Amino acid sequence: QVQLVESGGGLVQAGGSLRLACAASGSIVSINHMGWYRQAPGKERELVASITSIGITNYADSVKGRFTISIDNAKNTVYLQMNSLKAEDTAVYYCNAEVVSRYSYRGPVVVAVWGQGTQVTVSS
Repeated sequence: QVQLVESGGGLVQAGGSLRLACAASGSIVSINHMGWYRQAPGKERELVASITSIGITNYADSVKGRFTISIDNAKNTVYLQMNSLKAEDTAVYYCNAEVVSRYSYRGPVVVAVWGQGTQVTVSS
């Protein structure tokens, strides 16, 4: 079993900053990648940013230059620093991770897990 625990959401004024954190725990041999998705009311869930264990990052165009994703492999934790927040960033933010949870006779057992989500509200 692998669990993700998110923290850091909240209410902030437009132009402000927030930092999200997501810690993975449980049966983890290694992490392939972690990332953040968000879902606003009435919209589909979308990728915000992702990062591999060796630091390769990917960002949605809408957050480039404002958000920074980072990973602490020793703590199995991913962070999302969000600056210059806008009202349209308001959403529930979900952490996602793809991890190798164990090895079987067939090779690595890879699982994908989601966090429960944390609300980010940006007031204009």
